[in-house]
Amino acid sequence: MADDELSALLVRADQGDRDARDQLVELAGERGDDATLMRLAKSGSSDAAGVLIELASERGDLGTLQELAGLGFTDAAEVLDEITEE
Repeated sequence: MADDELSALLVRADQGDRDARDQLVELAGERGDDATLMRLAKSGSSDAAGVLIELASERGDLGTLQELAGLGFTDAAEVLDEITEE
């Protein structure tokens, strides 16, 4: 996907377009684009948070998990607890 197409999806998602948000979550997950996933999670996308939690847990990225837990995503807190217990 070209940068201009990605930018257009971001604008549409920011305007509340659920289809655009879903497409962004899928694309960002495939690309490992943590920044876009975090941006979407911060705007309330639990799908983006879920993908980011999965990616962060695979990498052992405690900082990202802590940030998501701080935003209220309980799955991130649970994964963080599991990782730190090991």
